Amino acid sequence: MVNIHKTAIVDENAKLANGVTIGAFSIIGPQVVIGENSTIASHCVIEGKTTIGKNNEIFSHATLGSIPQDLKFSGEDVALIIGDNNKIREYTLFNPGTQGGGSITKIGNGNLFMGYTHVAHDCIIGDNCIFANVATLAGHVEIEDNVVVGGLSAIHQFCKIGTQAMIGGGSIVVQDIPPFCNTEGNRATIRGLNLTGLRRRLENRSDINEIKKAYKQLFESGQPLNESAEQLLQSSQNQYVQQLAKFIIETKRGIPFTRK
Repeated sequence: MVNIHKTAIVDENAKLANGVTIGAFSIIGPQVVIGENSTIASHCVIEGKTTIGKNNEIFSHATLGSIPQDLKFSGEDVALIIGDNNKIREYTLFNPGTQGGGSITKIGNGNLFMGYTHVAHDCIIGDNCIFANVATLAGHVEIEDNVVVGGLSAIHQFCKIGTQAMIGGGSIVVQDIPPFCNTEGNRATIRGLNLTGLRRRLENRSDINEIKKAYKQLFESGQPLNESAEQLLQSSQNQYVQQLAKFIIETKRGIPFTRK
């Protein structure tokens, strides 16, 4: 059963699964697909080629799937794909992709997007991330799993944020942020490891100790960063150290840190 408020406008071609609720004055476009038990609150606009998975909670005044804020966009076939179990709070704005960026904006599962969060065109977001109020992602940003982005923070286009990184509130991020790192400031720089996040998610304490040793070699040894990363890749078999080293070697925008 689908529950649609009498004041909502739902196109007859939209596909709504069992258990979907559409609130008052919301507008659902013809290409929209909404999965089971997802709730759309009042005054939402969901349009374009937007697919939303199961058990999502979308709060009032969210706008999902409106055309990209990119002057190069000229009506191409583009999409916004949202996974399952996300909470998308008030006044959020998610745009679909652009032809030049792969044509898809994709969001994973179990994320929390607080009020006024903006996800621009061609962003790729993993699972279980938290975006505090007014977090702003420019186009082509990639966010891996379990990332926390503080309120009033902005991430420059084409940046990549590694898994379990934490961006402090009010930060301006213009370079890639490696996995497991704390970052803050304008311009944001690495301040240490996200030890709280690591302790919550890694059961094996020895893994955390290996990440600590790798961090010291990378950022406190005085060696060139790429050289340290290559050494770690050869010397350590720890999966998390490997992940950290590979990220640094493969960065396209550079890593922001001040050598001690």
